[in-house]
Amino acid sequence: MIDRLMTLAQSLRQCLWARPLAACLLSVAAVALAAALDGAWQLKDPPEVSAESIESLLSIMASSMLVIAIFAAGAMVAAYASASNTASPRSFPLVLEDDVSQNAYSMFVAAFIFGVVGLVALQNGSFGTVGRFALFLETALVFALVILTFVRWVDRIARLGRLSNTVDRAEDAALDAVEQRRRDPRLGGAPASGLPEDATDITASGVGHVCRVDLAALEDCAQAHGLRLELVALPGRFVATGDVLLRVQAGPSGIDPGVPARLRKAYHLERTRQFGNDPRFGLVVLSEIAGRALSPAVNDPGTAVDVIGRLVRVFDRWCRTLPEPGTDVPRYPRVQVPEVTAEDLAEDAFTAIVRDGAGSIEVMCRLFKALAAMASFGDESLARCARQLARDALVLAEARLPLEAQRHRVRALASFAAD
Repeated sequence: MIDRLMTLAQSLRQCLWARPLAACLLSVAAVALAAALDGAWQLKDPPEVSAESIESLLSIMASSMLVIAIFAAGAMVAAYASASNTASPRSFPLVLEDDVSQNAYSMFVAAFIFGVVGLVALQNGSFGTVGRFALFLETALVFALVILTFVRWVDRIARLGRLSNTVDRAEDAALDAVEQRRRDPRLGGAPASGLPEDATDITASGVGHVCRVDLAALEDCAQAHGLRLELVALPGRFVATGDVLLRVQAGPSGIDPGVPARLRKAYHLERTRQFGNDPRFGLVVLSEIAGRALSPAVNDPGTAVDVIGRLVRVFDRWCRTLPEPGTDVPRYPRVQVPEVTAEDLAEDAFTAIVRDGAGSIEVMCRLFKALAAMASFGDESLARCARQLARDALVLAEARLPLEAQRHRVRALASFAAD
């Protein structure tokens, strides 16, 4: 249940209507609270606030906040388009989740609703002396929040959608996903030791990317029917109809007819990959940003150099993060889950950069230095993959760099990868 609620919360963060709707409901509730305080809040000699003064403030709020909200929406849409065009279309969800922009837009819409509802209620005599005083305090508070929100939002919108901001968000997403998977490398499942050859394959009935796997549901089904399961498709993998999702080892009585459908329901497919449960996707997006920067149309090797440094930081986090205590005891002992390997992560991160940056001496120099650093992190599988990537990059660089001096330089930097 907690996993489902977290998934729902993550989905709502990408819905631009969710926070404005909640803010509008709060604004209506604030007006209703002010009216309710007339009979519930007993004040001796309450301050007298004229209805005309409150009406003028609410009129200003109602007439101006809608314009500001429309302006905010236009600025956000322009920032989202800029992020998709300058970085990578896959980075759009990261920019969409910007809390400051969503909170600002919600605040402006809520202030408009508060002004309209408060103005209608005031003109229809819904407030007494205490209610008008409470409504005045709420109006002053809303004005203060609008000013503070606007000042903070202007500073954020000046950066939102810029390439550097988008790269920062992609790096943060990659760091969070890598650290999360590193702390729980098997998602609570048992180590993947393999099932017998006669195990039954459970195939997908749809097409999409695996967004989430409900291991608790798989464990419950396995315990109820005496099964042992092995995951084949992890979050992030693209599956088509007929592709194997998991393998099932049944007991002597076999597999009940309704079990395959129940097991498929534990797999949640989406049209696109998600960052949260997929540590490889953030690296893919960073690699795409570097690849776009290295295209002849953009010709921005500096961005590629910057991305390579960020990728090294992600792999440093991978090597430094240790599994949490207790993860060696699986929460779902009947479900075997393979671990994400350092080789998979390194190939996702650097394969495109090796291919597209082979003709740029500055990119190659930074790449070989980055791979050498990764080879020294203490992870043998990562070091082995880094050396292989360096050898591949050297072959491409020698074929595409125009000057012998440049080729000699990259040979020296790639010497750590020599067999």
